[in-house]
Amino acid sequence: MRICLTIYTTEMIHRSMTKLFIGIDLGSTTVKAVVLNGQVLASAIRPTGANPRKAGEAVLEQILEKSAGPIDKIVATGYGRVSFSADEIVSEITAHAKGSNLLFPDARTVIDIGGQDSKITRIDDHGRVLDFAMNDRCAAGTGRFIENTAKALEVSLEEFSSKSLASQTPARINSMCTVFAESEVISQIAQGTSIEDVSAGVHASVARRIKAMVERIGVEDQVVFTGGAAKNPAMRKALEETLRVKLTLPKEPQLVGALGAAAIGRDGY
Repeated sequence: MRICLTIYTTEMIHRSMTKLFIGIDLGSTTVKAVVLNGQVLASAIRPTGANPRKAGEAVLEQILEKSAGPIDKIVATGYGRVSFSADEIVSEITAHAKGSNLLFPDARTVIDIGGQDSKITRIDDHGRVLDFAMNDRCAAGTGRFIENTAKALEVSLEEFSSKSLASQTPARINSMCTVFAESEVISQIAQGTSIEDVSAGVHASVARRIKAMVERIGVEDQVVFTGGAAKNPAMRKALEETLRVKLTLPKEPQLVGALGAAAIGRDGY
């Protein structure tokens, strides 16, 4: 599979002997990498597939082909980090906290919704973790739940999101388990509920689970939304309405963890 390199800044990669720091985020759905020195030089994203380690090695190879200069440190994060050979490994919570602080120095709360888990983190003005709450035992509060529901209804994730935005009366999804929730969604469709209202109900259901975690640790402005789900407009809308806050969105939400890992390699915690 050919890897598509995404340039993250307007400048091309300069070939110098400046030391480089690489952050790799081995997530359940995608593997992300960022090259950093004084600024972000380049980034890459590719599907994780069945083997996070091999996906990480492929992204690293692509990054190294485009980045001249000695590699000072490689820092890995994400659920697949323990399988990857790196100089240092850090938790996703720590990486997203650091990356969010680097992008938004006023950030005090980070909401990270990934494919396999969701995390709410309160941070200080240096990007250090003060408190966090995590959902890693049930997919019902994650991006995977939304993706699986869209698949069950035989629509793309993009279409599922756009239909949610058109809803006027979101359906109520009561099941707390993703398996039962998907069955409930299919049952509602069979009973005549529109896909627009079902989609809005699914996004609202995820938002309520996030709210329950937020209430455990509190929320402080500025609130940064990271992870793959942050690219879903319906998920952003549901969270803002449920939490009654304005979310700050990075240019590329999926890269925040990799950016934070690279920054930890360069600057420390």
